[in-house]
Amino acid sequence: MAELARAEISGDGARRGSLVDEAYAALKQAIRDTVFAPGYQGSEQEIAVRLGMSRTPVHEAIIRLQEDGLVRVLPKRGVLICPLAPQDIREIYEVVIAVESMAAELLAALPDKDRAAVADELEAATAAMEQALAADDLAGWAEADELFHRLMVERCGNGRLRRIAQTVTDQAHRARMLTLKLRARPAGSAGAHRLIAAAVRGGDTEAAHRLARAHRVAARDELVPLIEHIGLRQL
Repeated sequence: MAELARAEISGDGARRGSLVDEAYAALKQAIRDTVFAPGYQGSEQEIAVRLGMSRTPVHEAIIRLQEDGLVRVLPKRGVLICPLAPQDIREIYEVVIAVESMAAELLAALPDKDRAAVADELEAATAAMEQALAADDLAGWAEADELFHRLMVERCGNGRLRRIAQTVTDQAHRARMLTLKLRARPAGSAGAHRLIAAAVRGGDTEAAHRLARAHRVAARDELVPLIEHIGLRQL
């Protein structure tokens, strides 16, 4: 009986954990895609209703997202989706620049077979970007662009870099999505990506580092002044 009771408790705990994970993933994606826009403020119940989920797992998901810096719990006033100021975006990109340039260098230092496999993935993501842009599908372009950058970090073999990246990439994605239609047509990104993939394939660590850094610096130097120019104090 005791063993059965423990199994039932364990099963309940697993189900609860699964519901919380689902709520966390759903709310995080909604924030990333600006379904809940920066500056949105609402009760946990309102958020749960909009997600079509029960309040308890949403409550626990919100606690986790507060640790990620995506939301802030305001006592007696609900939940605030954290906005991003231009200085926040600048700082986020500085972290991204450092992480991705190091990740690219590590990729280029992998054994030949592993480098070739990663380069194939990077080139496939780049091809998807080009196809989406040709179809004027900016959302599809952004999804493929994000995949390229995520692959760089996930495949580099450094778990700490991956964890650092996870803390800022969601915020960088929000800024990119909110300004996507305000920026110039992103025609040059695919070319920059192909150069990075080629450096990785060829095992050129210095070029991979330099090209990845230059690519993200260019994005920062376009995005931050744009936000400041159009007078957005926060996103």
